[in-house]
Amino acid sequence: MLLYTEVTRYLDFKVVEGSFVYKGGKIYKVPSTETEALASNLMGMFEKRRFRKFLVFVANFDENDPKTFEGVDPKVTTMKDVYKKFDLGQDVIDFTGHALALYRTDDYLDVPCLETINRIKLYSESLARYGKSPYLYPLYGLGELPQGFARLSAIYGGTYMLNKPVEEIVMEDGHVVGVKSEGEVKSQLNLFYKITIS
Repeated sequence: MLLYTEVTRYLDFKVVEGSFVYKGGKIYKVPSTETEALASNLMGMFEKRRFRKFLVFVANFDENDPKTFEGVDPKVTTMKDVYKKFDLGQDVIDFTGHALALYRTDDYLDVPCLETINRIKLYSESLARYGKSPYLYPLYGLGELPQGFARLSAIYGGTYMLNKPVEEIVMEDGHVVGVKSEGEVKSQLNLFYKITIS
């Protein structure tokens, strides 16, 4: 959405310095370069070689080119089977699924691997693009995001209303034509509304 609306021209971003994982009572940096990966204590030497082969497979994978599948059917083969194919240990599986693919649970292991491969590929491509980390953060904090959209709205003659109660959504012929707030009806609007559930 940020790129589509071009709101990024009103924002400055910085790369988050790195990603970290907690393992065995210690915090480890997620390797962001091949040198860091070779020096990392997150996995043993043989695991590093197998993991590298796995990452090469992911990097070359193209869901529209069966030649890149290497015997994996991305719509049928589970991620558990892909890990088994590359002989990856449990620590590497946990690291990959949770630190790279950003899954909160292990449920992804038992479903077809396509989405997970695409997530890992996105992580790798973002890392290649931004350097130390695939994550960007607004330079002056998350408050910059709504401010950027407010600026964009103002340029196009929009009114950005914050913290206003919605009394009524005004409808005509089954279409939303306005919003009533504090006795006033605002019309000709694009509606974005945050619902807070307590």
